[in-house]
Amino acid sequence: MRVELSIPDIVQRACEGDAEAFRNLVESHWLPLVRFARSIVGESDAEDVVQDSFVVAWKKLKALENPESFHPWMMRIVARRCFRRAGVLGRFLPWIANTGSPEPSVPAATGEFEVERILSLLPARQRAVMHLTVIEGMSDNEIGRALGIRAASVRSHRRRARQILASLLDRPRNRAEEYA
Repeated sequence: MRVELSIPDIVQRACEGDAEAFRNLVESHWLPLVRFARSIVGESDAEDVVQDSFVVAWKKLKALENPESFHPWMMRIVARRCFRRAGVLGRFLPWIANTGSPEPSVPAATGEFEVERILSLLPARQRAVMHLTVIEGMSDNEIGRALGIRAASVRSHRRRARQILASLLDRPRNRAEEYA
């Protein structure tokens, strides 16, 4: 009989130098982190950013005080690397349809590419907030922990993102949306 370990137990083993445990962490968190990174830096850089983030995580894993916080901690590492990468690419990341490329190695859910295309119109931090809100369904507090910002900042970024999208997509804004 095989006993399944919890994420905190696997993190603890990885902190003790267990490479197999860390491999399990990578496998279990890879897809959601790549989807998140894709929303910020685009398809071509997402996997590189996540891979680089896992290298950083392996080196700094012993500094993680609470093993239960591994996922938000990883998201914060990925977000920071994405923001850095997006800053290098410019304030706005243009969405470029890549019709001749092979299928992405991380399949997107139906409609997710359309959401990503729309999110690509936003600055990186607002893309991150909107991705975590719309695609991941996270609360303001969860997003704040993942990005290392306050919940009030999350709401501010979301409100600004909605204003930008409304003006770019040229649709009238509903007054109620401003306060959501």
